[in-house]
This record gives sequence, structure tokens and C-alpha cells, in this order.
Amino acid sequence: MNNATTGTQTESFHDIIRGEKPVLVDFYADWCGPCKVLAPTLKQLAERTGDKLRVIKVDVDKSRWASSTYQIQSVPTMILFHKGKIIWRKSGVLSLQQLETMVRPVIG
Repeated sequence: MNNATTGTQTESFHDIIRGEKPVLVDFYADWCGPCKVLAPTLKQLAERTGDKLRVIKVDVDKSRWASSTYQIQSVPTMILFHKGKIIWRKSGVLSLQQLETMVRPVIG
């Protein structure tokens, strides 16, 4: 998992989600208990999918535009983007198996 920084160059959120590689965005908050429960699962997902899927985290308290742009009303909320389009969105804690099942059609 990573943030939107690669090396010394920072990519914009919009550049990341419009890329060729599918991107799973975890909208979270530091104070959110379920977000903390989900974090290790997302790390495992990132490790298991390798370079087929990019997993990034967006703190809704630090990126208020994200909350309004994507109408995030509860955290954690995950949105899977591919080439700029929303493939699916889910709120709450999901298991690794559930997440893998949901991303598999997009990553092949």
C-alpha cells in the first residue's frame, strides 16, 4: 500500500485513478476503529495482488474534498477505480476473501 507519492514526484489523485492499473481507494479516518481493523487486510490484499492492483489510502479528515466529491458518508469506504471509472464501492469491513472476489474480475 502506498500514498500518492512515488520517489520525489507526487502524482495527483486523479492521475492515479485514471491510470491503466486498477486502484482500490480506502477512504478512512485515524479515529475510526473499523478502519484500523481493515488496514491489515488491505495490506494483505496489496501483497497478494502484487502489481496488478494499486491500493491507496485517503484520510477523509485531511482530504475533505474526497468526502464531498465521492459522497463518503461513513468510513471505511472503499472504491475500486479502473481507468477513471468507479467499478464498485463498499462501506464497512470486508474479509480478504471478499475483497479478492470483488477485485478478481478487474485484475484478471
